[in-house]
Amino acid sequence: MSGELRFEWDARKAASNKRKHGVSFESAALIFDDPQICELEEGNDHGEIRYRAIGEALGQLLFVSYTSFEETGEEVVRIISARKAEPKERRAYQRHAENYR
Repeated sequence: MSGELRFEWDARKAASNKRKHGVSFESAALIFDDPQICELEEGNDHGEIRYRAIGEALGQLLFVSYTSFEETGEEVVRIISARKAEPKERRAYQRHAENYR
């Protein structure tokens, strides 16, 4: 992703995610500022393409699921879920970061 991004999410889903995983969508949006963000294979769920990414935000490594689309000339990222990265995802991020250098 490049350029300016606009973020959006469902408020009820964001509250549920915060209760379940302890990660706010506001924090999750910060992974897109990580220059070493690791974008994973995309999937097709619920009739839309969903992307997955691992990145650092506020000193934590987070796993974020999202959709992305263009609207009135800007890229919109709709966050679907966010949680702390699991060990396997941490390793994938580390490998990606090593190749990034």
